[in-house]
Amino acid sequence: MNTLIVYWHPEPASFNAAMLRTASRVLTAEGHEVQISDLHELAFNPVSGRHNFITTANPDYFKQQDEEAHAARHDGFAEDIHTERQKLAWCDLLIFQFPLWWSGMPAMMKGWVDRVFTCQHDDETKYRCEAAPCKGKRAMLSLTTGGPASQYSAGGPLGTMPEVLGPIHKGMLALAGFQVLEPFVAYQPACLCEHGRIALLEQYTHRLRGLEQETAIPLPSLCN
Repeated sequence: MNTLIVYWHPEPASFNAAMLRTASRVLTAEGHEVQISDLHELAFNPVSGRHNFITTANPDYFKQQDEEAHAARHDGFAEDIHTERQKLAWCDLLIFQFPLWWSGMPAMMKGWVDRVFTCQHDDETKYRCEAAPCKGKRAMLSLTTGGPASQYSAGGPLGTMPEVLGPIHKGMLALAGFQVLEPFVAYQPACLCEHGRIALLEQYTHRLRGLEQETAIPLPSLCN
């Protein structure tokens, strides 16, 4: 199973970094191939614009979907996007590893999605989402929170975790054609003792070893 881990955290000694190392080690030991896109290390530019492309569909008016469709037909993506699209095309499983910030992905990771998940024309009037391509691939969110699990419970102040992650699961991953696996959530690791953090990494290890056999969570099919 070819696995791409898209990772962002600014601190190499963070618990997110420990989760990244755990995933790479465990999946490799299980016989899978692993590539990592460390967005902080890459200094990945999250801002979209004409610099996304080396081709131009319309020099007078910038519409990103049109430029993406044109670039897909004419091999016109900028080098940084082309490199990430190649990784995405290669992978069977995409894992996002990140700290939950303001109930979503950090900006650099969201920008990676904005620039790398691209649209392609089916005809003159219809777009479909194409993640080079992502239909039939699987995706999983692996994340940490700053707050305790109780804040993400039914009736809690932030809503349940499926509610919090719903826009990513549905409006991003499912829309792009991915089969979405249950997320792995490490709640408030910064407040745990060393033994507690080790226990979380052991839980993650167990989860990773069974990923190939997991079935996707039920979500509406949005990418045809």
